[in-house]
Amino acid sequence: MDGMIVAEDLERRFPGLAEPAVAALSTTLRAGEITGLVGPDGAGKTTLMRMFAGLLRPSAGRLRVAGLDPIHQAAALHQVVGYMPQKFGLYEDLTVLENLVLYADLRGVVGEARRQSFEQLLTFTDLTRFTARPAGKLSGGMKQKLGLACALLGRPKVLLLDEPSVGVDPISRRELWRMVNALADEGMAVVWSTSYLDEAELCHEVRLMNAGRMAYDGTPAELARRMAGRSMQIRGIAGNRRRVLTRALSDPAVIDGVIQGRAVRLVLAEAGRLPDLATCGAGPEAELVEVAPRLEDAFIDILGGGPGGESVLAEVMPASALPAGVEAEAVIEARALTRAFGDFVAT
Repeated sequence: MDGMIVAEDLERRFPGLAEPAVAALSTTLRAGEITGLVGPDGAGKTTLMRMFAGLLRPSAGRLRVAGLDPIHQAAALHQVVGYMPQKFGLYEDLTVLENLVLYADLRGVVGEARRQSFEQLLTFTDLTRFTARPAGKLSGGMKQKLGLACALLGRPKVLLLDEPSVGVDPISRRELWRMVNALADEGMAVVWSTSYLDEAELCHEVRLMNAGRMAYDGTPAELARRMAGRSMQIRGIAGNRRRVLTRALSDPAVIDGVIQGRAVRLVLAEAGRLPDLATCGAGPEAELVEVAPRLEDAFIDILGGGPGGESVLAEVMPASALPAGVEAEAVIEARALTRAFGDFVAT
């Protein structure tokens, strides 16, 4: 498969900042694949996406998108790249159809090609019923689908999606993935930026970023395989799971952990080096069971471990500060809670 985006020693610096937002980054992204651009807030994902789209000039390095220089061939690039920014970038006071018309004008999609594009995209995104609705009155998922439809006008070769599923409900999220997978199957190069590691596992390849640098370049499966023997669950816990987790995170053998259902999931510093369950206070029936590693486990390992067992929130709100009669296990309690907006009952 072709290299649709090729970056060599790419760098972007902003005035007043000592460290570059993107530093010495080299990678190749291919057509017909969904590439996940993954990392925490501040990793440099949006800066990199904006360079791919020709909206930011690299401070150093070389970049080609669909064979074009994003700076010197910007006009040609904008005809082959669809970009969906992180924040809703459409006009909320225009209707769904009016937004499509505006973007079709900007992309030079006219005549019969426009009519066919509108029909296909409205069907593809299931927005045909809502063409007269103002964009500002769409749900979060419908807004994202409208943004996707506008980005697809003109049939771009490259589709850049900057955190498209933020604030989107699970059903709409699945629909977005279905649509994007169909586009990749047709040969489009898709870049999906996300901080959700469960989403990254759905991509053909991932580029893990941290502090502006590429931490990993490859498939999610290969990265997860590196964690063989280091992902465990404490099962059969007696007592408070959160206290067990806190104690486990203080053990040098553990680099990260989280409550997972009735169990506590741990990531070990190295295979075969196990935490002491008695010290964790997990109870006499507790046992350590190896589980399949996740991409999240590997990413935490690359970052050098999780935040540890000390909670800043717990320090400022100790259990002793709770009102008399309130148990630490339930600090928020709701019964028969209702909230209505006119005739619409939200809760």
